[in-house]
Amino acid sequence: MNSRLMWVGYSTIVRKEITRILRIWGQTIVPPAITMSLYFIIFGELIGRRIGEMGGFTYMQYIVPGLVIMSVITNSYGNMVSSFFGAKFGKHIEELLISPLPNWIILSGYVTGALARGLMVGIVVMCVSLFFTRIEVQHPFIMLSVLLMTAIVFALAGMVNAIFAQKFDDIAIIPTFILAPLTYLGGVFYSIALLPEFWQKVSSFNPILYMVNGFRYGMLGVSDVSLSQSYGVILIAGLILFFTCLHLLNKGTGMRS
Repeated sequence: MNSRLMWVGYSTIVRKEITRILRIWGQTIVPPAITMSLYFIIFGELIGRRIGEMGGFTYMQYIVPGLVIMSVITNSYGNMVSSFFGAKFGKHIEELLISPLPNWIILSGYVTGALARGLMVGIVVMCVSLFFTRIEVQHPFIMLSVLLMTAIVFALAGMVNAIFAQKFDDIAIIPTFILAPLTYLGGVFYSIALLPEFWQKVSSFNPILYMVNGFRYGMLGVSDVSLSQSYGVILIAGLILFFTCLHLLNKGTGMRS
């Protein structure tokens, strides 16, 4: 299959995904903005006044990177799992899988769509944060690269969930019982330096901790973990999930009844 046809296939999937996101913007873009505004008001304004500074910044400034990356994680994951499972449920994913397109192109198209939604929501949340505090980005390249890599990792994770899901209830289990706890315990609202040594060690096994702190370093210049650790964890997680998704698609897992 030549590169032109692969590009047409890839761009068609991406265009379909972005059109879907923008068509239902009231469900995909607005709710995260409202939710994050409430976080800024409750945690930043009300609780933040009692906490004072953290890491050399006001509490409001400190939680901005965590809330932005949290919104990117949940929306990249949510877009992928809902979109791909919806295609499975509607039986039209089968037409795509039997097309001449390689599975890695199909996977890349869906990941790009999820990445687009994650970035859209991340930008909206960042703009909302400017109504509450002032942020000066310290390392723009690090901030953007960690953001993109994190969105890709959770888009791939959403694909795994969607592949194995057999009913709509199955796509809510992972976000509710695994993704949400890991996100809230990943240093979004606090520095792990405040935790007892035992819980610091436990937290070190949470991959989201490295994503939050990598992004926080890019934005504020402070982090609880080294930058190399952040990049290493994100890269390894991304490679493992990419080849897992490709393997599952090649086998047709979850596609055959």
